[in-house]
Amino acid sequence: MPVTGGCHCGKIRYEIEGQLIVHALCHCTDCRRHAGAPMVGWTMYPAAALKVTKGQPKTYESSANGRRLFCADCGTGLFYTNEAMLPGVIDVQSATYDEPQAVPPQAHIQVAERIAWMEKVHELPAFDRYPPPP
Repeated sequence: MPVTGGCHCGKIRYEIEGQLIVHALCHCTDCRRHAGAPMVGWTMYPAAALKVTKGQPKTYESSANGRRLFCADCGTGLFYTNEAMLPGVIDVQSATYDEPQAVPPQAHIQVAERIAWMEKVHELPAFDRYPPPP
């Protein structure tokens, strides 16, 4: 069964039919700054496994070989490629899946660049929605 997903506004949709290589949570500075998040979930697939079924993502050259693809309308980050480092491979931001819980992460990567407080973030209090008012 294919994995499906898309951007926040719905102008870009995709499906993936192929074997997952790995699902990793990346802590590198580049991913964090691009996403505005403390880490980014990436699922890696052979590039041929991904088919954009609606819309056309915009490409941002984030480094000499890195290409980040995103929705130009809502800004949602979607895909990453680096033909020099990972030829024939595409990374898909797993939080953009229609069912993100269906593909659990398998590893943390780039932890040398992790924000220090992320190491113990699982110890923070948790609330179903928002904390009670003070």
